[in-house]
Amino acid sequence: MVKVNWELQGCCDRDQKIFIAAVGVSTVVILLLWRTFLLTPFKLITVFLHETSHALACKLTCGDVEGMQVHPNEGGVTQTRGGIYWIILPAGYLGSSFWGMWFLRWLCIGFIVFLAVVWVIQEFTKFHSLKYGLHLVYLSLRINIPWTGYIVLRIPIFHIPF
Repeated sequence: MVKVNWELQGCCDRDQKIFIAAVGVSTVVILLLWRTFLLTPFKLITVFLHETSHALACKLTCGDVEGMQVHPNEGGVTQTRGGIYWIILPAGYLGSSFWGMWFLRWLCIGFIVFLAVVWVIQEFTKFHSLKYGLHLVYLSLRINIPWTGYIVLRIPIFHIPF
């Protein structure tokens, strides 16, 4: 019989604790902002992509899309005729996950391209904000200021010499 360690002593190292704290803070922020107007555009885009996924699944299974509506109360409906319903029905949730993955991928690629452009600018001009910014990040890590970027910057390819 295995004894369960309910106190979780020694379960997490520093990176895991920072990750858990970041997820917790993100969750609290989203819950606090959920009913505000700040997240409404993102929720409406999500509903649109959900309904678009139903429509695409319908067309891919040889059905016809008769209409698609996205309502201001964050609801939506896609009217279809024909097609394979057991593929069309789950397509909204699966499609939303796919669209989220796709957007996140391009967001990360865009950030990498942005850093590359700033690096090129700082190498060939007198503009050196990236260099000094990374030195500040490095210093904050050396004097143990906890922040969520710590996980990303511990990747071995980031070597910032002084």
